[in-house]
Amino acid sequence: MKKKVIALLLAVTMVIGMTACGGSNDNAGDNAATESDSNASADDAATADDAATDDTAATDDAAATDTASTGEKILSVQIGPDPETIDPALNSAVDGGNMLLHSFECLLTVDQDGKLAPGQAETWETSEDGLTWTFHLRDGLKWSDGSDLTANDFVYSWKRVCDPMVAAPYAETVLSMVEGYEDAIGGNLDALQVVAQDDKTLVVTLNAPCSYFGSLAAFATLSPVQQATIEANGDAWATAAETYISNGPFYVSEWVPGAYILMSKNPNYWNADAIKLDGIKFNLIEDANASYSAYQTGEVLFIKDVPTEEIPSLEGNPEFYVDPIIGTYYLSLNTQREPFTDARVRKALSLAIDREYVANTLMQGTYSPASNFMGPGWIDTDGSQFMDNANGGKPYIDTTAHEANVEEAKQLLADAGYPDGAGLPAITYSTNDAGYHKVVAEYLQQAWGEIGVELSVNIVEWASFTPMRRNGDYDSARNGWVGDYSDPSNMLDLLFSTNGNNDGKFNNADYDAAMTLSRTTLDAAERSAALHEAEDILMEEAGCIPVAYYNDFWLQSDKLTGSWHSAYGYWYFMYADIAE
Repeated sequence: MKKKVIALLLAVTMVIGMTACGGSNDNAGDNAATESDSNASADDAATADDAATDDTAATDDAAATDTASTGEKILSVQIGPDPETIDPALNSAVDGGNMLLHSFECLLTVDQDGKLAPGQAETWETSEDGLTWTFHLRDGLKWSDGSDLTANDFVYSWKRVCDPMVAAPYAETVLSMVEGYEDAIGGNLDALQVVAQDDKTLVVTLNAPCSYFGSLAAFATLSPVQQATIEANGDAWATAAETYISNGPFYVSEWVPGAYILMSKNPNYWNADAIKLDGIKFNLIEDANASYSAYQTGEVLFIKDVPTEEIPSLEGNPEFYVDPIIGTYYLSLNTQREPFTDARVRKALSLAIDREYVANTLMQGTYSPASNFMGPGWIDTDGSQFMDNANGGKPYIDTTAHEANVEEAKQLLADAGYPDGAGLPAITYSTNDAGYHKVVAEYLQQAWGEIGVELSVNIVEWASFTPMRRNGDYDSARNGWVGDYSDPSNMLDLLFSTNGNNDGKFNNADYDAAMTLSRTTLDAAERSAALHEAEDILMEEAGCIPVAYYNDFWLQSDKLTGSWHSAYGYWYFMYADIAE
């Protein structure tokens, strides 16, 4: 979706001045549609040229300031504030993931067309029964410090993800299908059936066929990390440039917390000759207005955090992009706290939300109203859209019937013993102050107030927000997820009782049973039925509250060429260039 459709997406007038993910601080999720080239076509540019304004385009002489001052070609961008972590095993955020895909490379990678491509592994094959995956590494692989990288580094790194002392949030998602996983997370790491046959050959044995395992082999959590560095520095290895040894196209050469992370071209990367940039400067800007100002002056050539109040004026600007991604903006309710232990209360809070108003007015049409947990882009086992097959082809929530939904919400509260909210304890809603988050919080005060719920808003700085939510230190909180790959399990696994990303602590035996069956059955139709059953249970129990489906939007100078954006909310700058 490009600039030609911005007029349609942003046609709604902003009524209230005013984004999301287990992954990001702002307008994307917290992590298999096709990827799209991030450079405008000639037709798009011609259409929008007349509408571009002077105050939204970087000046020619200001752009690429770092290039002029250093003599090197440094791309300066903004994709978020200080990440919570850039340890591949611990990261669960989109902004951290954007940095990881430039500093690390997995066995496989994803190309500009959204297809799996060779990464550290030059070739790979799968056994006829689908249980054995063999990866053949390239010759002469090196770490950024020049030391050799071998298959044993992947063995160490994948076992580290399973280590209960590490507590990797993605462990179950990415490795539960590997033979020996259950023993590994219990502390017997050597039980995990990931074996280096020799320095260049990695063999992985699964406990059941997994059609999307190739996508997992391209996912940042399964990046190799250097054992010696971690053993010498502990958790601090991923907090300073001096100890942050990586294997990707760039390495961290300078890190000023709160200011920037500078990544320099890695001369030891196997494909270094194809890298045109000397470095990428990730400016750690949390405030969208500051980000916008930096773009206007040419300090940065790309910003992810666009002030929402500026969006109407950006319609038709050839440097403003809107692109769909796979993911859902949702609310987490702490199901271990009263009154959220009662599914009727949770469902009432869900039904009280006018999703059409939220998506089309508060979010100015940049998101779409969510009727299901699983939105567009997720692929069923038969290759069709998962959403089309859900709930007998009908939406779980009729987003066009808000008044009827509110009446049902009131009845559910009454049934739960809280008529018109009487006796219901006060609720706190936690969010960070970026993009649409605050205005959505203010709307929830009004919407839930209509059914008798007293809601206070707790604004939490980004650095503290995700740990707070992960630890369960909240009543209700904004959340969201951007897909890491297109299989529906990627998102439905979030609500499995033991999943490290289950922020709401949803625990339902029938849900877990359905998801377990989906992991173990060899029958595609049975797997599809199990996944749909899981979503049925989730929506009936209101284990979380879907609100809207994501799109990414950003500003990008026409000086930046050769980058691309993926349906998973990532920007790929490694093969980019800066036009003279």
